[in-house]
Amino acid sequence: MPVVRLPDGSERNFDHAVTVADVAASIGAGLARAALAGKVNGKMVDTSFVIDTDSDVAIFTDKDPEGLDLIRHSTAHLLAHAVKELFPEAQVTIGPVIDNGFYYDFAYKRPFTPEDLAAIEKRMGEISKRNISVKRQVMPRDDAVTFFRNMGEVYKAEIIASIPTNEEISLYSQDNFIDLCRGPHVPSTGKLKVFKVMKVAGAYWRGDSKNEMLQRIYGTAWTKKEDQDTYLHQLEEAEKRDHRKLGKQLDLYHLQDEAPGMVFWHPKGWAIYQVVEQYMRRVFSDNGYQEIRTPQVVDRILWEKSGHWEKFRAEMFTTHVDERDYAVKPMNCPCHVQIFNQGLKSYRDLPLRLAEFGSCHRNEPSGALHGIMRARSFTQDDAHIFCTEAQIQDEVSRFIDLLYKVYADFGFSEIFVKLSTRPENRVGSDEIWDKSEKALATALNSKGLAWQLQPGEGAFYGPKIEFSLKDCLARVWQCGTIQVDFSMPSRLDASYIAEDNSKRVPVMVHRAILGSMERFIGILVEHHAGAFPLWLAPLQMVVMNISEPQAEYATKVTQELKNAGFRVESDLRNEKITYKIREHSLQKLPYQVITGDKEMANQTVAVRTRAGEDRGQMSLQAYIELLREEMKMGGAA
Repeated sequence: MPVVRLPDGSERNFDHAVTVADVAASIGAGLARAALAGKVNGKMVDTSFVIDTDSDVAIFTDKDPEGLDLIRHSTAHLLAHAVKELFPEAQVTIGPVIDNGFYYDFAYKRPFTPEDLAAIEKRMGEISKRNISVKRQVMPRDDAVTFFRNMGEVYKAEIIASIPTNEEISLYSQDNFIDLCRGPHVPSTGKLKVFKVMKVAGAYWRGDSKNEMLQRIYGTAWTKKEDQDTYLHQLEEAEKRDHRKLGKQLDLYHLQDEAPGMVFWHPKGWAIYQVVEQYMRRVFSDNGYQEIRTPQVVDRILWEKSGHWEKFRAEMFTTHVDERDYAVKPMNCPCHVQIFNQGLKSYRDLPLRLAEFGSCHRNEPSGALHGIMRARSFTQDDAHIFCTEAQIQDEVSRFIDLLYKVYADFGFSEIFVKLSTRPENRVGSDEIWDKSEKALATALNSKGLAWQLQPGEGAFYGPKIEFSLKDCLARVWQCGTIQVDFSMPSRLDASYIAEDNSKRVPVMVHRAILGSMERFIGILVEHHAGAFPLWLAPLQMVVMNISEPQAEYATKVTQELKNAGFRVESDLRNEKITYKIREHSLQKLPYQVITGDKEMANQTVAVRTRAGEDRGQMSLQAYIELLREEMKMGGAA
């Protein structure tokens, strides 16, 4: 009879087979009520799972991360159940868990309306209150295909028909609703109490545009109402901060159909871009990088030698001229090797750090484009370090320190680190990959950083460390990367003369801090809600006169501020000062400078902050010093 070993090391002895629910009950009535699922010998199972041999068992409740995923998984089925009760002719397809929630795809004769979504959410609540038991059963594959076809669920039948014939199919039922699922699920619908139906969108069956369009209903589910309220508030804030809306409102940039996925930068947006680029240019210079520039269009032969043509041909924009095939560069690395290859290199020349604000183009699917966050034309703060194996640790360590400083200057303090290792489809020997992965892991450990392993997620030519930053809404953005590459330099005939006069292939370290300049600026727009710190603001202040007699003085003040290096404009329109203040406040300028008769007589300025604080009168020189001190607090230092 089974002996159950619990995570705390204790054991429970039973004289008969027991379920996971029985094990929970043997521990305590509270746990029995709270149990959502279990893990038996490392496998997640339902509370109804029967244990008849000695086993390691853990019980999960809504306090565990696994419990939250289970609730979201089961709430997707609750959604499908509600849809089938309200719209019996709708066909269910797939419904996975996603970040912060779930979705379910349906085939239905007409579009779901907002009123339909409200009715679905209401019915989900009713089904939850019925506290229906959720039961698992298994069925031979062919029987399951027939079962769902007879129900009129042709999509489910197609999914099951694609599963190998020798497999049994698990089904879950709650009352008269039956769905295909591996499970596990919560024991009853009453466990699902905090959820919301969010929106409906189109989605192709199996993600293929050649297939029919389905309706995807999104939802969110949580263990506590306050957690859901926080999430919904974050979504509301994210909507207000959407870089596409703010880009238009603040006149920063636009996109249009004639150049899909390519940014038209307006003067204010380009001012931000230039501030970021010049900051990064100082970073390059101060840390031993030499800036270069490489061609936009390169012969196919180079991309074939580097391996990119085989792996990324579908993402390249190509052209054919003079009987030769060319590609608009989707990345910069092969071109940087060409610069390294010019002239004989010695070990004394290493490490050689080559940096480029490299303009790249990739043929991203139109459905994946998202403002300036996901574009077809973008610029990377790209650099490649050519070094010896012995120099890898130091170079990776230096890069990590530099990345953390840059993120701090831009106002990001919480960084997440992941190490991505060899993918199945790769170039290079296992020995080379062993060296590369060990080098990156050792560098991370030497810095004392916490990091997460991502098996199989490396680039085709080498492993990489990914750095993600958290913004003010707790959203995580992957930006920086560093990759160790033993393969591409060899493929592209790079070499140097070692200390023993032998010819050796350098190690190539690929690295970027911001990633895409466009995407990073989009992150900044949303992080700051368009209210940029002084050093980043495209227009740092406006000088306004109260009436016509102060126009000349306001012009003089504007010019002196420009001479001091600030981005400033004057507003001399014949409008009321309250109107001017309100209008410029909507543009989120850090400062407004007001000149009236008193200021003109005293040769001072009246200063108003973005928050509406009146700083009072001060001399122009005192104001300039105040600005310079504030600039030092950001990346302008």
